[in-house]
Amino acid sequence: MPKPLAVALIAGAALLTRRAMRRRIRASPLWPMPALDEPVSGRPRSRALRVLVASREEVADGVVQLRLEGRGLPRWEPGAHLDLVLPSGLVRQYSLCGDPADTSSYTVATRLVADGRGGSREVHEQVAEGMELEVRGPRNRFPLVEASSYVFVAGGIGITPILPMLRALPDGAQWRLLYCGRSRESMPFLAELEELDQVTVVAGVPELGALDVPEGAAVYCCGPEGLMAAIQERFPLVRLERFAPRVTAPGAAFEVELRRSGRTLAVPADSSVLAAVRRELPDTLYSCEQGFCGTCRQRVLEGEVDHRDELLTDAERGDSMLICVSRARSERIVLDM
Repeated sequence: MPKPLAVALIAGAALLTRRAMRRRIRASPLWPMPALDEPVSGRPRSRALRVLVASREEVADGVVQLRLEGRGLPRWEPGAHLDLVLPSGLVRQYSLCGDPADTSSYTVATRLVADGRGGSREVHEQVAEGMELEVRGPRNRFPLVEASSYVFVAGGIGITPILPMLRALPDGAQWRLLYCGRSRESMPFLAELEELDQVTVVAGVPELGALDVPEGAAVYCCGPEGLMAAIQERFPLVRLERFAPRVTAPGAAFEVELRRSGRTLAVPADSSVLAAVRRELPDTLYSCEQGFCGTCRQRVLEGEVDHRDELLTDAERGDSMLICVSRARSERIVLDM
């Protein structure tokens, strides 16, 4: 073989080898050790969208409705909700209560919670018509299923995910709605609903013993925790939509190992994994701190998780947890952090 040709072939082979090694090292900086999967923390479950607050209206005492306009908004089904990113950066979840066929706008409503964590107050006091906001979603963990008949129970602002369901029911569907609230003035969309014969309105505490649920009916409930607990006790198969985490026992203390960081942390019984982690890794992403948004989701490498979120699917819970609310069932869990 001529010497120049041999030199060219060797140089070409060396170049290809270097490129291959660069690709391998980029895939795993610790090569030849196997690459770790990328962390799941902080990944939005859907892309962010910019919307315009086209209108802001008080639809009941302490309840503000926002109409959010945008281009190419994803379609949604009754029961879906949005992540609304507020001007401060807080993220809160609100059920869509408008028309699913309208792809130019989303409608949400929120009640002012005086002793809440600030999200509803920010909506009521700072979000104004003409302002641009960011939303993510929609997502649906409260879908309308096919059934022989339906029974809906809504308490106050809990009417928001149920209202689109009523509008979407096929002609001739058998259904009833029990709609209750502290007072008539505090109940949004009351005038629209009272026009329907299938709706029973109660201002005050409802008598659930009189609630007639036909065999095979799909039962839906959204409202205050006390109302949902009472309905679930009477009808264990009820489908629930929560606006706040379930009230659960604090649980026991445990340890969490952060595999990537090489640290082991103690999580007290009265604290969260997120709080313990942020003391060591202050840049750890989080948002709602209620198990709804998924920002703090982490991959679980070892250990048994006590899932307390309202977001992850059964499949996702197999290897992930939301560290703002969920805890360990075992004495120790290992996270991919």
